[in-house]
Amino acid sequence: MTEASIAADNSPSPSAPTPAPASAKEEAVDTVRFLALLAVAVLVFRSFFLSPFNIPSESMQPRLLIGDYLLVNKMAYGYSKYSLPFSVPLIPGRIFPRTPERGDVVVFKAPPTADNDYIKRVIGLPGDSVELRDGIVWLNGQPLPRVPMPDFVIPVTPNMVDAARATGTLPCYAMEFEEVGADGQRQCRYPQFRETLPNGKSYAILDITTIAEDNMPLTVVPDGHLFLMGDNRDRSADSRFPAMENQGIGLVPEENLVGHALVGMFSTDGSASWFNPISWFTAARWDRIGDGF
Repeated sequence: MTEASIAADNSPSPSAPTPAPASAKEEAVDTVRFLALLAVAVLVFRSFFLSPFNIPSESMQPRLLIGDYLLVNKMAYGYSKYSLPFSVPLIPGRIFPRTPERGDVVVFKAPPTADNDYIKRVIGLPGDSVELRDGIVWLNGQPLPRVPMPDFVIPVTPNMVDAARATGTLPCYAMEFEEVGADGQRQCRYPQFRETLPNGKSYAILDITTIAEDNMPLTVVPDGHLFLMGDNRDRSADSRFPAMENQGIGLVPEENLVGHALVGMFSTDGSASWFNPISWFTAARWDRIGDGF
């Protein structure tokens, strides 16, 4: 067969009918089908692989600030109904379960209602004993080493002001911790320490003042549960407090785990305005993007 005959074989027949153009109804159906499949794909991806979360409070300062947005690894600890939107009870118990490591920063459904997503650091695993003496964490009979660091200084941002207004508090912990920086702007200054777990995991914490929960009797973490704390020890409703809505979480069942904090993907100080596109860029805290855990 010659090249000419190949070309002839591939050319359309003069008598072949021209396909009819798709009707507006068919195009609409195709568009709806595509959008439905896309929605399902996004839902599956967010439920079982990666999902974004935002930080609304100061409980994990200095590591996390109000206005940080994170990607959370949903595969890290297995799956339960809390992995699914609205905690739809389609998964019995936990599948592919894995217990976190001490020091992991985890997202979970907060007891007692399991309605809200919280983020804390894992301190005690099942079988561990946890005690607090004058703010020092004692884990399995040994105090966690703590060394002073330079003060943590953070500008008072619009989203900090909004959060304080919503909770009836101050942007800084108390007026004594607020000052005016060299640039003439308000800022908070807090004592900061580096705490180290037995596995070598080390992280910065804030211990701003003395509170009643700086002392806690020895607690043994039961099987299937975790003892979690916020890095901001004076502004965190964590496992030191009984599980009461908006007051504490108690010992958190592993079934409530949603995922492991993976990386910071965006951060804003809350000063952006929809009507000022330039502010979308000036409000971003670019240096916080890409920080891992």
